[in-house]
Parts: sequence; C-alpha cells; structure tokens
Amino acid sequence: MAKAATKTKSKTPAKATKSTVNQPQTIYGEGGETHQTAGGDVPVMTTSQGVPVSDDQNTLRQGARGPALMEDFHFREKMFHFDHERIPERVVHARGYAAHGYFETLDPIPDLTRADIFQRKGEKTPVFCRFSTVAGNKGSADLARDVRGFAVKFYTQEGNWDLVGNNIPVFFIQDAMKFPDLIHAAKQEPDRGFPQAQTAHDNFWDFVSLMPEAMHMVMWAMSDRAIPRSFRFMEGFGVHTFRFVNADGKSSYVKFHWKPKQGLQSVTWDEALKINGADPDFHRRDLWNAIQSGDYPEWELGVQVFDDEFADSFPFDILDATKLIPEEDVPVRIIGRMVLDRVVDNFFAETEQVAFCTQNIVPGIDFTNDPLLQGRNFSYLDTQIKRLGGPNFTHIPINAPKCPFHHFQQDGHMAMHNPKGRANYEPNSWGGAEGGPREAPETGFRSVQTEAEGVKDRVRPELFADHYSQARQFYLSQTEVEQMHIADALVFELSKVETNAIRERLLSHLPNIDEGLAQSVADGLGMEVPKPAKPARERVDGLAESTALSILKNGPDSFAGRKLGVLISDGADAKLLEALKKGAEKAGAVIALVGPRVGSVTLSDGSSVEADEKIDGGPSVLFDAVAVLVSEKGAEKFAGSHPAKTWVADAFAHKKFMMVTDEALPFLKKAGLPDEPDGGMFFAKDIKPSAFFKECAALRFWDRSA
Repeated sequence: MAKAATKTKSKTPAKATKSTVNQPQTIYGEGGETHQTAGGDVPVMTTSQGVPVSDDQNTLRQGARGPALMEDFHFREKMFHFDHERIPERVVHARGYAAHGYFETLDPIPDLTRADIFQRKGEKTPVFCRFSTVAGNKGSADLARDVRGFAVKFYTQEGNWDLVGNNIPVFFIQDAMKFPDLIHAAKQEPDRGFPQAQTAHDNFWDFVSLMPEAMHMVMWAMSDRAIPRSFRFMEGFGVHTFRFVNADGKSSYVKFHWKPKQGLQSVTWDEALKINGADPDFHRRDLWNAIQSGDYPEWELGVQVFDDEFADSFPFDILDATKLIPEEDVPVRIIGRMVLDRVVDNFFAETEQVAFCTQNIVPGIDFTNDPLLQGRNFSYLDTQIKRLGGPNFTHIPINAPKCPFHHFQQDGHMAMHNPKGRANYEPNSWGGAEGGPREAPETGFRSVQTEAEGVKDRVRPELFADHYSQARQFYLSQTEVEQMHIADALVFELSKVETNAIRERLLSHLPNIDEGLAQSVADGLGMEVPKPAKPARERVDGLAESTALSILKNGPDSFAGRKLGVLISDGADAKLLEALKKGAEKAGAVIALVGPRVGSVTLSDGSSVEADEKIDGGPSVLFDAVAVLVSEKGAEKFAGSHPAKTWVADAFAHKKFMMVTDEALPFLKKAGLPDEPDGGMFFAKDIKPSAFFKECAALRFWDRSA
C-alpha cells in the first residue's frame, strides 16, 4: 500500500509553448494544469502583501493525494478575499503604541536564507513596530502585569514580513485550540465585568492550575519581565520555531530575538501600581519623548539557527511553544538592527489600523508544524477581516506593501484599487499588461518540502508532556532578588483568588518547580504546601542555569536613555543644578525638575528655572534615579508636605540611587530615611555628577534594606 503522504519532487516544467514578448509563457504541470509564467513585460503575480507567487493552480498539500494544509497562506488569502467580495477593538493586544523606523542588515546570511532582506550589508528596510499589552482593553493602563506584544512589520522588496511576537519567549499553551479558553479566562469575568487588565482573579488561576503546560509561562509572567520599565528596555521574541530556506532549498530551524541596545530594565510592583495612577500612559509617553528628542530606541535582531541533529538531541520538542532553547546551547547570532526614528502621523490610521498576521512571510522564511503557530496563521487573517471591515485591509496605507504587487483580487468592502482592463482571472488569452500577472516559479514563494508520517489524530507529541523542567530552569536562573519578586507576585495574585481549592491546586504545581518557591508562596498565603501535582512526564533535572534569562544580569552598562528626577525648592544651589544638567547630557540621560509648583523656582544666585512637574504630579516612581537639591527653608517646607515626604520615601524604598544636599537631611529624616546614607545615597559635596551618573548605571541599589 502506498503511503498516504510522500515526499514529491518539484514539478519539471514541460516545454514552454511558443510565445511573443507580450504573451506569458505557458507550462503544463504534472496534472496537465496550465501554468502561465511572468517574464518580459508580464508582471510577477504576488499576494496582497507583495510576496511573489510560485504556483497559482495548486493548493499546498501533504503529498500528491494528501490533505490540503492550513499553512497555505496564498490559498487562504485568495479564498478569503473571494468570499468577501460581496459586500472593532482587538480582542487581545488592544492597548498598543507604535512607531516607524528601519531595519539595517549588519551580517548578510545568504548561506542560511534567500530572504531578500538579509542579502546585502548596510541595506535599510522600512519597518513599523507596535508594542502592546495583551489582556487589557484600549483604555487600560500601561503598567499592568502582563505579557507585552512586540510586533514588527518589515516592508521588504519581496513583500511584507510580519514578525509577530512577545517580550517573553514562551507561551501559556501548546495548541491554538486552547487560545480562546486562555483569553476568556484571563479577561474580566463575564458575569461581573472585572477585573480588567489583570489576571488576579479566580477564572485565570482556575484555568492555568488545570493546565500544567502553562507553568513555565507562569514563571515568566510573575517575574519582572511582565512589568517592564519601558518598551525601549525590553526584549522581543518570535516565540515559535520557524525555518530559514536558502537559494538551494536547504532549510534550517530558526528562532528570532530582539535585544535592546540600552539593556533590560523593569519596575517593582509597588512602582507599577503608583505609575498607573500617576501616568497611565507611561510607556506611550516614554516612547514618544525618546523619539521626539532624537534618542532613537534601537534593538539588535539575533537568530538562533540549528539543524535536525540538534533538534533530535534536544531534550524538549522544538515545536513546543512553552519551551525555549537556552542561549548557552545555541548562541544568538546578531544579523541586524532596528531603529525607531519616527512617530506616527495619526494614531488611528496607523497604530489602530495596522494588521499583523503571522502568515505574512516572504521567500526564504517558512513555518514549522508548531501547533500554536499553525493555528495563529489561520486566526490572525480572520481577525483582521472582521476588525477592519472586510478583505481589503491591505489597501490601508500602513498595511500595504512598499514593493510592486499584482493580483486579481477585486471588489469587497472599501476596495481602493481593482484590476485594470478586462482580465480578472488566469489563465487567460490576453497578453502583456492587459492579461495581468502570472506566477513566477523561480522567484515565487515555495514551501519547504518535508515528509510527514503517522495517522491523522488529535494528539500531542510525547515530549510536550514535560511541564516543569524549563520552569525550574528559568526560576533557578534568576537572582535572589528576582526570585523573591516571583514569589511575591504569586502571593499577590493568588490572594485575590476567592476559591481556596484553586489556590491549593496552583500551589501543588510549585514544588515541581522549586520547593523553596512553593514554601514562600504558601507562607505568604497562610497555607500548607500541598502534595505535589503528579507530573505527566518526569522532570529533567540538572539543566544549567542561563544568564540570558535574568533581567538583572542583562542590565545597561550606562545611565543613557534614563531619567533623573531633581527635587528643587527656592534657594536651591544653582551651580550644583547646572553641573547636574551637564553631567546628564554627557551621560545621555534626561533631567526633569520637580518643584513645589509648576512655574518659576528661584535659585541661590537669583536666577530662575521652570519646574517640569509639581511635586504631587511628578512622583519619584516616574524616574530612574533622583537628586534632592533644596535650601534650608525649602527643606523646612517640604518636611511638612506629605507629597514631598512620599516622594523621597518612595525613592528610597524603591532602591533608587540618590544624590542629596546637606540642607536636605532634616527633611529626609522627617520622611523616615535613615540618618546615615547607604551605598546608594550620596552627598552632593562628596561626589561629582559624572561619578554619580556612573553609579546610577546599576539602576538600583538592591542591597538597601526595606
């Protein structure tokens, strides 16, 4: 009996029929079907994303007689558009912010991929990048504890490529079938409509406690990765394993990484809560201000490339989206950089209407059989059609390719352009431009040919059953401070769960990750550690700690791009303030003046400066480090001001680096700060601003006692 799915050879074109320069060449396929190809003045057929089409006659299938494959994006796009020819807020990632920029190729890799974007060193490709939270609605606050979307649209010369990822390299679920359940559980509870933009409620923890595969992602979501200080200071990941395909058809596996040039940085949970109250648009404002001031955010694009031999020897399944490949096992190779240098002209037209689809890939990049990715490829296109009103969302400028594109898609809601002339189908007898585009077998997109064996069934691979090994590896790779934050986050979230059985069930998973973590969380909840949940597959112990998984081990090496908040009063030292300004400029940092009022503040030499913030409108949580420059009279006034005392008390409690003047000491004492400074607090008389900014590069003085 013949196998149901066999590897088939690329069809060898039959002898082309005689044609003129104005007629497409005609080739007959193995099934006798007619293929008319581009050439001369006959344009190349593309998808609506501008990707060249290699075959417009056959759907992609597993073997000549096998089933059609869901990943055939050309077929789906063509059929979806036809289905909608006769004539809302995002469900997830609703709150987003975006900017324009460019991608520059630094290390061409033609040996790995034929993708045009990676062929020429120094070439710049336009990009549009959108950051977002996942669970909150459009009106939610920026600093919710949540995954952050990190989606980049590359406008390449061979069509649009959408790298639609997150700031966390793994996900909660392994199969897209469970995505509606995950989001329903994470969103506000349907009978009461709250809580919004947070997962601290029964439904979410009920769901994940019944889904052990989520435990690795839970560790990430409860870590400081879920409360980044800025979009500029977080990593991005493609999450899934993709394929690179070179010009010879050889494929390799690849995972994509975005590395922020200014290092990683997060906030503490207490800061997140206060920032949301003081400035719910904190991340938006930060990105806007950075670009407008010329401090352009930059990330390096890196790839982990590996072959079948590595995939077969790796103790986990590379198609499992709840797993990652440690950088120590497969180093990240930097191949380019992205710079965001222009804000949008109109938020709705661009940020709101941009449509990202994981199916949007270009020749040289291909999918794997990751079941979560396969489902996303279907879902995203369907979502955009619903949200943007019909199949012509690619006519919206922000979604349109910047390379030439030609196809026979027509009509439908809000069609901005239709095929010209009489031909709106192919094959046809009309020549040249009048006959329209035809396929391009040599340059068009071709899927990697792979063999598939096994019975059609609803099953998961055996290695998908390991739910705790990498969760433990992630936890053990954190610093002591970061481990404490994970435990605190779990205690906070589970303390909001009203059903004790759900708390206990979730807690039963933690001993399989780390017994110390389980005990810390149990103590915080006033519970006993329950009997560990039975693993579906034995945990792999002894996995090496990975430095790349820690934020604190990958922080910045300078204070560049950060913000110093300077608390000033009338009579503040003018020379010291000027020296701080010069030091900040040299360090690449920004200074904001916080005063008793918005308006003029008179300095010690009689000059005046304008305060950027009033003290109760510019709390210290908005800044990365602080300085207190007050006169004796100013200190007396601040000592009787609750907002002023909270300002310095929070800065100290959040372990920020501080520069203070002698005159400020009585005020600091009133605010509850210790009499003697610690290693993170400096007297202005004892340290030069340049040296202070070097100390600030560490961002926090973690040794400070609570």
